[in-house]
Amino acid sequence: MEQGKGPLAGLKVVELGGIGPGPFCSMLLSDLGADVIRIDRIAPSDSGIPMDNRFNLLNRGRRSVAMDLKKPAAVATIKRLLEQADALVEGFRPGVTERLGLGPDDCFRVNPKLVYGRMTGWGQDGPLAQSTGHDINFIALSGVLHSVGHRGGPPVLPLNLIGDFGGGALYLAFGIVSALLEARRSGKGQVVDAAMTDGAASLMTLIYGMHAAGYWSDERGTNRLDSGAPWYNVYQTKDDRYIAIGSTEPRFYRKTLDALGLREENLPDQHDRSGWPKVQRLFAEAFRKKTRDEWCDLMTGSDVCFAPVLSLREAPEHPHNKARGTFVEVDGIVQPAPAPRFSRTVPAIQRPPAQVGEHTAEALRDWGFSDGELAALKSANAIM
Repeated sequence: MEQGKGPLAGLKVVELGGIGPGPFCSMLLSDLGADVIRIDRIAPSDSGIPMDNRFNLLNRGRRSVAMDLKKPAAVATIKRLLEQADALVEGFRPGVTERLGLGPDDCFRVNPKLVYGRMTGWGQDGPLAQSTGHDINFIALSGVLHSVGHRGGPPVLPLNLIGDFGGGALYLAFGIVSALLEARRSGKGQVVDAAMTDGAASLMTLIYGMHAAGYWSDERGTNRLDSGAPWYNVYQTKDDRYIAIGSTEPRFYRKTLDALGLREENLPDQHDRSGWPKVQRLFAEAFRKKTRDEWCDLMTGSDVCFAPVLSLREAPEHPHNKARGTFVEVDGIVQPAPAPRFSRTVPAIQRPPAQVGEHTAEALRDWGFSDGELAALKSANAIM
């Protein structure tokens, strides 16, 4: 496999293994070249997803070291790793790492330049800091979940993309890299407190601005980006598949009307909300007259903002995705390639997801532990 050729090559990160957004953050850092050691528990935690580790793509790219964090020797080993590390990633409930002896103050004592990345749902403080929760709860509190769905219907779950991954992992990765840049100037590390509620709220900045201006209704399914507008919506085709239309600008809207055989002068103004239901019905009737592929043939190259709605099986096979290498196959598993792209320091997946403890001896040796020290750690049941 490729070894650390991306823009973060040379960066050393210790990840205290968890589930969801923490691993995704570490995957992003690894995809861009960082050497990330994942500290897994000897007794695996319950992720709620009973599948073989090789399919857990969020763990790709990193070596796994299995430890019992309740053993003082394991904690001492992590601190020794942190002496060399640039950053740490942890996703425990607030206060857990402090009780383990691996809180920020403990770690800054061994490495003052360390960037200490913390991933939680509610944040390190506030009334809900110690409460349990998942993506659905965090985006509910941020106003996101209320805003997604059709008019008159319940909120629609946008998978766990907005809380876990968009508002959580991406903000933590961005925060860690930003803090690392600052540490180069100041010589001092700091804590990055990435809360999914904060990140999800941040992702809604545009919507909150439009709402304050009176341009965004708090009733879901009535706005230009939430299925209210006929020209920014999804339509069923003759073969019961779907086409996504995003023709917001007037010139693209007119191209869409041409493709559908509709005349602008016979319709309400594009931005007349009272006319949207009528136009939406006409769009729906028109799209049902052809198959999805027939619409693609008709609209490709026409300046209609459209795309076929592809399944998980179809997306990797689309000509555009194939041409750009948007998906790759690693260890027999098709998966998204590293993103974004860089012109010189090209990212690559360093290795497939590891089995728990697969690289314990190898990784610790590479980070300076002798065979005698590894034997002592094993005898103390600190490592597997």
